[in-house]
Amino acid sequence: MMIESMGVLRVVAEAVDAGGGIVPFQIIGFVLAVVGLVFFLGTSVGMVRFPDFYTRMHAAGKGDSLSTMLILSGFALITMEDFSLGSWLLFVKIMGIVLFIYITSPTSSHALMRAAFEDDEMPLEEKDLNKPSKVKK
Repeated sequence: MMIESMGVLRVVAEAVDAGGGIVPFQIIGFVLAVVGLVFFLGTSVGMVRFPDFYTRMHAAGKGDSLSTMLILSGFALITMEDFSLGSWLLFVKIMGIVLFIYITSPTSSHALMRAAFEDDEMPLEEKDLNKPSKVKK
């Protein structure tokens, strides 16, 4: 954890040194990246805590799409330091990746859920959730 925070501090320090200060786009980018990481944390908690395949896929599909888009959008804004042609080109490429994820992640989640449904994997009902779990000691 300490090594990761040192890496973040190094990136912030390089951004300040390279451009003469932090551009507002970089501040917004850092905020978007942190918010995306929070949504990734929520996705991982949902994957562990939810009871059946369908609710876990819902958490994975929604959380993965939103958090990846937030993080990549934040990184795209961080790269906009000098508004040169190279930084615009990088920004457009990253936004293309975001668009690709926006289209493919919900589609793949739907395809997996449909395949599970056709394979007779039924969602849990209220009576299934109220059963005491058998724990071996």
